[in-house]
Amino acid sequence: MGSLPTENDSKTAEKQPSLLWNLIFNLALPTIILTKLSAEDYLGIKLAIVIALSFPLGYGLRDLVVAKKINFFSALGIVSIGLTGGISLMELDASYIAMKEAAIPAMLSIATLVSLKTSQPLVHTFLLNDAVVNTQSVSQALTANNAHHDFNKLLLNASIFLSGSFFLSALLNYILAVVILTADPGTELFNQQLGKMTALSFPVIALPLTVILAANLLYIFRGISRLTNLSMEQLLTKK
Repeated sequence: MGSLPTENDSKTAEKQPSLLWNLIFNLALPTIILTKLSAEDYLGIKLAIVIALSFPLGYGLRDLVVAKKINFFSALGIVSIGLTGGISLMELDASYIAMKEAAIPAMLSIATLVSLKTSQPLVHTFLLNDAVVNTQSVSQALTANNAHHDFNKLLLNASIFLSGSFFLSALLNYILAVVILTADPGTELFNQQLGKMTALSFPVIALPLTVILAANLLYIFRGISRLTNLSMEQLLTKK
């Protein structure tokens, strides 16, 4: 089913942007522009959409440059942002945005399960990485205890849990878009609703999913500790 990440993966992890800057560029600035500056006296409807989307798009591209390779999640974010901008600027029905909002996490849910057949399941990327877990010690302990089979079963359960969390995200995204985006595309009110949806996506979707991911991570850590006889301090990478 796959092996633990290597130590080289920590170099990329160290370059991950902070939560604060993510919130500023992907949430705060687009929300302010769409809700406050869409009137014709300011930026106007279409220019506000372009400028609002340019912040998360530019930040995603900057992340790709800093990482010096294509980051799956940055690329996914850029695709999502591009679709939202295209749908908004072409003034298509809001139902297309609702479907797009649900499609991205739904694809991640499916990809998480499909990746179990590859050498690097997505659960490694989401919940296990060498910047956090002392993968060398864990791998040695699993070999010493002949526990790799049980470890793979642990990853299977965690992957199913992770896939379920993405499916929940898809459902919540769709409901949020359908409930909030009621105005006609190409209007100031639609821009304001788009900004409101962006702002609410964090407390309504991101926070619950963060709790679920934390619970899944705790499940994995406890399982690894049981299989390796390593303490939590020994499992975590020392900075």
